[in-house]
Amino acid sequence: MRTELEKIVGPAAVDERPVRDMWPVAIMAEREGKAPPKVLVARPAGRDQVAAVLRWAGANNVAVSPMGGGSGVCGALSPAAGEIVLDMSAFDRVAEIDETNLVCSCEAGVNGYALEEQLNARGLTLGHYPSSLPGTTIGGLIATRSSGQESSRYGSIEDMVIGLSVVLADGTFAAPRPGPRSAVGPALHQLFVGGEGGLGVVLGAVLRVHRLPEWTVGRGYAFPGLGAGLESMRAVMQSGIRPLVMRLYDPEDTVFNGYDLKSGECLLVAATAGGREIAEAEAAAVKKLAAEARGLGEEPWQRWLSHRFDLSAERMKAFLEPPGSYLDTVELAASWTVLPELYSRVRSAIGVGGLALCHFSHAYQQGCCAYFSFAGSSGTEAEARAAYGRAWEGAMSAALELGATISHHHGVGQARARWVADEMGGWMRVWRAVKEGLDPGGIMNPRAVGGPR
Repeated sequence: MRTELEKIVGPAAVDERPVRDMWPVAIMAEREGKAPPKVLVARPAGRDQVAAVLRWAGANNVAVSPMGGGSGVCGALSPAAGEIVLDMSAFDRVAEIDETNLVCSCEAGVNGYALEEQLNARGLTLGHYPSSLPGTTIGGLIATRSSGQESSRYGSIEDMVIGLSVVLADGTFAAPRPGPRSAVGPALHQLFVGGEGGLGVVLGAVLRVHRLPEWTVGRGYAFPGLGAGLESMRAVMQSGIRPLVMRLYDPEDTVFNGYDLKSGECLLVAATAGGREIAEAEAAAVKKLAAEARGLGEEPWQRWLSHRFDLSAERMKAFLEPPGSYLDTVELAASWTVLPELYSRVRSAIGVGGLALCHFSHAYQQGCCAYFSFAGSSGTEAEARAAYGRAWEGAMSAALELGATISHHHGVGQARARWVADEMGGWMRVWRAVKEGLDPGGIMNPRAVGGPR
């Protein structure tokens, strides 16, 4: 197998090593001495090499997983022995930044943070700020259907993607279609946004970008309880304001993040942006809609801004080093009327073993994301895995029973594979039909969106 891959991409572009993402289950297994298997990793240098590898894999019935930055947390990147990985890091070129039409064309291996820096230098922004941004690639953000901290203003990754260039499982190339929008059939490139490498390989993207706002006003508010904070968030979103950032922390997460508020109070960090007059007027409107809250000034916003990338997957790995420990995050989304009960039920499910935190962000007029963190420790690895599993089971069951989504922006992978069909219902048949049509040999990532068909 290695010899054949070397013939395609060259001997220097093939190596053998363990590969995995940052899924806590994989980290816990490695802690027990169960290291991931070594697999062949090919680093193609162009479209033709990607197509040739996929054609070879199809002819030899070998599974292929595309790899970006490896910062995912759901086990979508977890190749088994005998499979191969396509390392897309050589696709690292920003082809064009069009400041007139506000479009950026770049390859899939471009680092998310590096792209943002290039855009910022020109007074532009993609507006996509997941906490893992420094470790991401554009292809990985697309594959997981990512959302960032400024999504309430700029949208999530699917709103930024105008077009994609991809190589299908049989080596066929599909290029981006022209224009900012087209009514010539469905936007089929969106099938790859959240596809976790299960349909083919994303080579590059055409993305909408934005001018950096002239002015930003950020403030903190202390609410007497979670219900009041959620009502304020709803009022802001339904007033027509599109805040740059709006994050509400439950009392425990408020304390965990070091904010010294009164017992039971919840912190809301909110920022508005745009022209100075607009940003300040919207900030005044947010303040008015937060009438039940105590104003905390700019310090909470400045503090949040300086720590926005602290909760990375690498930090999660460090928390999981002690034997018997477990830690994970579960990001759900629901309508405003469902959120209070979802919060109560999920927090009860994940909090049995120790730490249970939640903040609310990624707000829409219809609802928002509830981002839970939980952690604990047990006397044995088996007990830790069992407690961890019960937390996930409770969270997923509550979400499905209440009509919430089981993932807002982390994707599916192995973490949610059991519950995907429950949420998708009849659309699961559509997904499997698409996969059958584009990947009849089943060579593309077997752990994508619910696993093998």
